Amino acid sequence: MDSTDGIEFSPRTVALVGKFRSPEISGPLVCLAECLNERGITVLVETGTASQIELCADAGPWRTADFEAIGAAADLVIVVGGDGTMLNAARWLARFDVPLVGVNQGRLGFLADIARGDTLSYLDDLLGGRFRREQRMMLTADILRDGGVMASHVALNDVVVDKGAIGRMIDLELRIDSEFIYNLRSDGLVISTPTGSTAYAMSGGGPIVHPAASGMVLVPLCPHALTNRPIVVGDDVDIEVRISAATDPRVHFDGQITLDLQVDDCVRLRRYEHDICLLHPPGYSYFSMLRQKLHWSEHPRGH
Repeated sequence: MDSTDGIEFSPRTVALVGKFRSPEISGPLVCLAECLNERGITVLVETGTASQIELCADAGPWRTADFEAIGAAADLVIVVGGDGTMLNAARWLARFDVPLVGVNQGRLGFLADIARGDTLSYLDDLLGGRFRREQRMMLTADILRDGGVMASHVALNDVVVDKGAIGRMIDLELRIDSEFIYNLRSDGLVISTPTGSTAYAMSGGGPIVHPAASGMVLVPLCPHALTNRPIVVGDDVDIEVRISAATDPRVHFDGQITLDLQVDDCVRLRRYEHDICLLHPPGYSYFSMLRQKLHWSEHPRGH
């Protein structure tokens, strides 16, 4: 989980991934592709990104490629979008150990460090290995039903088991390393990585956990018993969440993938065997980012 001051490589193949259903990224993405090509770099554009902005494979200095091909061929992936785009790319690419850097087209940007207007000014530092590498842990979860694995997914931010669209609470049984912890009656339970501690877990009252820390955060959502508080556990445990009673239970991965659950289903979580590598620009500070995004130390505005 340690960070280093630079990355020991000169990327020869760079992939570009864009925000879903955002045709406005076409101009910045094409400009970035052309600048990379001028530096002698092979440029890949993710197939879905190329399709949604109507970018033809033969229309410029790039080739289109799906995530599998990007993972196999790219030395670096530049994600043009926001945190949601970064989360999606991370789930696809973590197992390939290809580093990601984010260009922020979104509003908040805890993961996408570079403002869109600064992209080209950072390009020499990025390609020259002067960005800082940071490993972020991820989660993997199996959905168990009737003794078998119904589905498996990974998440960078969090896995959330909740009551779904129906207003009634959900009853959950929590076990850690097979030890019974508690029965929880609530709107749901967030299981978060340190990266995800500033997302849904934070809005649910959980702590902010530095990404260099090793652990997982469990945050009950609107618990019936106010003594059910957020807890932090190690990153080497197995977590099991069983649905005891519910009307419309669901499980969500990074808020982007949703599966319907049934009573007696079990969500079994652990740390994913692969981390995702993020690259940060020179001068990046996690705490400075928090001050900016969360408006710490700002004076109250007068009426």
